[in-house]
Amino acid sequence: MKKYLILLWLSIFAITSQAQFNELVKGREPQKSEIKQFEDDGLAHFSYAIYTEGKVVLIDPGRNPQQYYDYAKEKKATIVGVIETHPHADFVSSHLEIQQTLNVPIYISELVNVHYDFTPFDEGDVIALADGVKLKALFTPGHSPDGISVILEEDGVDIAVFTGDTMFIGDVGRPDLREAAGSIQAQRTELAKMMYHSTREKLMKLDDEVLVYPAHGAGSLCGKSLSKEKVSTIGQEKLTNYALQPMTEEEFVAVLLEDQPFIPKYFPFSVEVNRKGAKAYQLAKSEVTLLRENTVSLEEAYIIDGRNQAAFKSSHLPDAINIMNGAKFETWLGSIVPPTAEYYLLAGSEAELEEMISKTTKIGYEPFIKGAFVYSRTDGSSMPMFDRNAFDANPESYTILDIRNSGEVFQNQVFDGAINIPLPELMERAKELPTDKPIIVHCGTGYRSAAGSSIVHQILKGAKVIDMGSAILDYNK
Repeated sequence: MKKYLILLWLSIFAITSQAQFNELVKGREPQKSEIKQFEDDGLAHFSYAIYTEGKVVLIDPGRNPQQYYDYAKEKKATIVGVIETHPHADFVSSHLEIQQTLNVPIYISELVNVHYDFTPFDEGDVIALADGVKLKALFTPGHSPDGISVILEEDGVDIAVFTGDTMFIGDVGRPDLREAAGSIQAQRTELAKMMYHSTREKLMKLDDEVLVYPAHGAGSLCGKSLSKEKVSTIGQEKLTNYALQPMTEEEFVAVLLEDQPFIPKYFPFSVEVNRKGAKAYQLAKSEVTLLRENTVSLEEAYIIDGRNQAAFKSSHLPDAINIMNGAKFETWLGSIVPPTAEYYLLAGSEAELEEMISKTTKIGYEPFIKGAFVYSRTDGSSMPMFDRNAFDANPESYTILDIRNSGEVFQNQVFDGAINIPLPELMERAKELPTDKPIIVHCGTGYRSAAGSSIVHQILKGAKVIDMGSAILDYNK
């Protein structure tokens, strides 16, 4: 971590003037086409529509295709193709549904082992959209061994590059998401080497004014330091992206592999779903079994309660896990519940239940819902609320569990002596905790601790488990 921060600092101070910086990073604007960026906040996912002369090509679409249909209708255009930059790990794409609905080709690298009809789109291949407007494939492995980037060209000039998960704004894609096959360390090292050459020999050779449109932004687990910006230029990335600074291949591999965030359980699963192609979005949702309100006779399965933490702590089903229906619900669902494991889905209202089912489709987890229903009982199991006065008066009388990732703890350990077990590991490691004192669970803001405290509560039967919740904000300064 320190090494790439130093490199980044040196690169920024190498800029001779702000005027030079502003001139260099000024991007080219398309004249014959339009670029539409779609954003899914929950997964920090960007997808794209490229429009020209009544035609639209989609790049890396999300699970629900309706927004793309609506855009094409708005432009009075026809969707003529879908490009997948690689088989995605963090979300399920609608490429197969769009192909089957509109009878259009899916463009993807021939190196991807897919189970549907496709049109190979590899380096040197071109999609001619209109007079002077082309989409060109660029082979850019590193995040995956089969990744491509897509260049938008107008009248022989490169306007923009859609980098998929190869290059982000401020970062590059992590090379360690396909751990389900082969030697993990050898594979990630080889992919990191590929990334080194993809950035230096392909992307960095594009003109500085070429716009950069990645598949993910800040909050994605496909990298470690993604910017909050949504578009950049090659010139700006060369100046400010730590991974694009001068260094040897060996140095690059070491910098890229250190301090990567955890890998959610569902990532390898989603890769395979995308290779096969997912079921149509609305059909998949309609097949979820809806149960009557307050169902209590449940078969063996995970119980995921998406209500707010106050409602959950007041009354919940025994052994339920409280993954609140927030911005990262689908990510934490796929991080806690292993792929193909059956689970029940509970919400506080019909509208919230509908929203949560939609979110499960984004990671391909909707087939494993054993039943979904509204829960409103007031006589279920309960958990104590955090008492700040009691804690502040005698903090040593509690076991403090910090469920943040190790990198977060390294940067700022809030309580001395706290036990650190990251939330993704808690199901497997909760029994390591001592139970002779009440257990206080905290994260960084209070969202994750709702899930963490409920997991400890159900695994360590009889232990007193207390969620610090948002009160952590008063200590984590």
